[in-house]
Amino acid sequence: MQLKSSKQDSFYCSPVLLVIIYYSLIITLSVAKKAKFYVVWKGRKTGVFDSWAETEEQTKGFEGAQYKSFESLKEAENAFKASYWQAVQKAQTGGRATKSSALVGKPIAESISVDAACAGNPGVLEYQGVETATKRVLFSMGPFQQGTVNIGEFLAIVHGLAFLQKHESTVPIYSDSRTAISWVKNKAIKTTLERNAKTEELFQLVDRGIAWLKNNKFPNKIIKWETEFWGENPADFGRK
Repeated sequence: MQLKSSKQDSFYCSPVLLVIIYYSLIITLSVAKKAKFYVVWKGRKTGVFDSWAETEEQTKGFEGAQYKSFESLKEAENAFKASYWQAVQKAQTGGRATKSSALVGKPIAESISVDAACAGNPGVLEYQGVETATKRVLFSMGPFQQGTVNIGEFLAIVHGLAFLQKHESTVPIYSDSRTAISWVKNKAIKTTLERNAKTEELFQLVDRGIAWLKNNKFPNKIIKWETEFWGENPADFGRK
């Protein structure tokens, strides 16, 4: 017996076809999505990366990691040449500058600058303080077997304050670490670094530093070094 197809039967597969079309569009859009590029300013390795997986390897668990994604390779490369904070500021303001060189001014020549260097994070750590104008080294500590950049920056500021107090100097201290500056102001640190045999010497210095801050008053201003406008901190170790 031959069955006659009806008009209704001819549309029976339409829902199935719609589902197929829907998922095809999703796949197409996913493939067509722009690839992202990632800049790592502070991490196990620094540079421009084209995958999140590789970027995560450099930044996950790395204290003080600085990284950001960009829509194009050119944008990422330009951002890497500048600073992390400059890139963040640009993203927050839609590209409108919130500071100008006129407002920032120039660093105070009669001052000291401090900085830390860490081979890995955590890793072998050292820090130093220099005359801002001449870069003459005033003090240096390390290498410590294991530490983090933030702890080094914190100790460098406290060491600088104690050094200036000893020499009865009221000049300011420059540091490029917002984290370390906040730790000094709060007279406490926040770190994920484990206290163990390798880090005990470093943590003993931290304890002494915190005690010094709690028991001493100082007239010296602690000022953020404006890398975006002034270039590298004079105390920088030059190992980037």
